[in-house]
Amino acid sequence: MIASCLIKGFTAVALVATITGATAAAKKTPPADKPHAAAAAKAPSDAQLIASAMRAAPAKVANSATIVAMDAAGSMRTLRKGTNGFTCMPDNPATPGPDPMCMDPNAMQWANAWMAHKDPPKGKVGFMYMIAGGTDASNTDPYATKPDAGNHWVKTGPHIMIVGAEPDFYDAYPKSADPDTTQPYVMWAGTPYQHLMAPIK
Repeated sequence: MIASCLIKGFTAVALVATITGATAAAKKTPPADKPHAAAAAKAPSDAQLIASAMRAAPAKVANSATIVAMDAAGSMRTLRKGTNGFTCMPDNPATPGPDPMCMDPNAMQWANAWMAHKDPPKGKVGFMYMIAGGTDASNTDPYATKPDAGNHWVKTGPHIMIVGAEPDFYDAYPKSADPDTTQPYVMWAGTPYQHLMAPIK
């Protein structure tokens, strides 16, 4: 689900290196002459990040996708350049479930608009894979980071998402605040970021 799949996936992927390093440092203070030894030992390698990111999409897509991840400074870096227009990101280790994702160019624009609290571009339907699963999220609040009494937290497994479509496309699918997540449904209905969630097996 793109809610936490982006809140706890896309944006939290930015913390892959920093959170991992901070956790390691908190558990054990490294020697004074090697201040980054513990963090470096725990941080995933580029090969591990690439393998994680590739689990987001079918092999035919992932094999030719660009792989990106955040570095310790919070900057996006390219681990591998692709040729098919898709961009995959690795699982965020700070979240409870697996949440690597893979997006086409339109979906990347949609996600960037969501993160910037801006309206997504018009007329650009995007597609996302999360076939490894997702992390729990609010079905009604695009920016909720934890469950509460009114934000209708949902759980989903492996799924795909269609973003940026016209409103009448989403009108063909259930928009319940508490959906049956085993069936296709609209997340964040009525907001600029509504999108179709479609479970897969």
